[in-house]
Amino acid sequence: MSHIVGKSAYKSLEERINKFPQGAPPSKTLYKILSILFSEKEAAYVAQLPIRPFTVKTAAKAWKMDEVSTRKLLKQLASRALLLDMDNHGTEQFMLPPPMAGFFEFSMMRIRDDIDQKLLGELFYQYLNVEEDFVKELFLSTETRLGRVFVQEGVLTNENEVQILDFERASHIIKSASHIGISTCYCRHKMYHVGRACDAPMDICMTFGNAAASLIKYNYARKVDASEGIELLHKAYEHNLVQCGENVREDVTFICNCCGCCCEAMIAAKKFGMLHPVQTTNFIPKINDNTCINCGKCAKACPIGAIEKVTDEKGTQTMKINEDICLGCGVCVRNCSKNSIMLQRRNQKIITPVNSVHRTVLMAIEKGTLQNLIFDNQAFGSHRAMAAVLSAILKMPPIKQVMASKQMKSVYLEKLITMSKK
Repeated sequence: MSHIVGKSAYKSLEERINKFPQGAPPSKTLYKILSILFSEKEAAYVAQLPIRPFTVKTAAKAWKMDEVSTRKLLKQLASRALLLDMDNHGTEQFMLPPPMAGFFEFSMMRIRDDIDQKLLGELFYQYLNVEEDFVKELFLSTETRLGRVFVQEGVLTNENEVQILDFERASHIIKSASHIGISTCYCRHKMYHVGRACDAPMDICMTFGNAAASLIKYNYARKVDASEGIELLHKAYEHNLVQCGENVREDVTFICNCCGCCCEAMIAAKKFGMLHPVQTTNFIPKINDNTCINCGKCAKACPIGAIEKVTDEKGTQTMKINEDICLGCGVCVRNCSKNSIMLQRRNQKIITPVNSVHRTVLMAIEKGTLQNLIFDNQAFGSHRAMAAVLSAILKMPPIKQVMASKQMKSVYLEKLITMSKK
């Protein structure tokens, strides 16, 4: 261990976490959380892991450890959902996920007795709901958002049905996923431990693909098929929960079914609504004042308080939607008994990153930390990994390419961008 001790293991782990665009601002509370999840020795080892997925051989080289011992330690960490244990086309790979959506949430996605979950829930509440620096960093530090909202499909008109794309449908994500895992909702579980949980369903958090496979393998998620996944989606609709998933078009890794009182994304949307901490849908609700009876059901159902009853100077009451903060989820439409609310396409089209690499590179460029991805030597020891980052950059608008080039000050990157335009 002497070669990895130098400074506080938890400080080193915090610095490693913050190399990724979705970091965690340092605080005493953060270090308490890390000390519950990782032993000091584990923290020192994990601090040396690459940003991108890696093999046992890569970790063994970083740790100066034999591969058998390395694999055993990696498996132990994965068994506690601190690492993801993945099969990438027959190659065993591991990955340290970001705190969110990642190992913070995984730690509360099942009932367990190997750690003090009540204390952990209280610390998460302090770090996310009281201190707020983490939430601001997570939801507001980049133009590209981590999460996006899915529309409630049952309220779409025939015209909407024709216009909506597959990646905009939560049902399509469920039906096309290679693995589907269902877990306890981190947000409501956390709130339970501080006496603030609501009565929304708990076992309804959805993960997909390799992330789901790893969580299922270590009993942090229950494996379900697409039909049960769709049933749970409709259960979420019935409880007015908002579907908030990874902000990508391909290979979505999670969809949370969010309530307005417990879930971080919805709380952030209420506090910082005009800044759109989560990406909205391509829809916006419109109220037909001629048929609306001003019953207020829509306002009561809206998870972020985007609808209110207003009274004009003549004393006439109407329901008004604040379009600047509206998520376009469609919960209000579902709750209107008079069919006085309909969804329409927004005037400005929402652009969604292609995949997680594309989104991560965009976020890194916007935060000025692209060098952390490019020069993470252990992670990008192969041309394939480097090519994935460069490919994502080359697909971006010219202004983003210029930002990337300036950050890297790389003749090689400038030449690639120039060649891509020919």
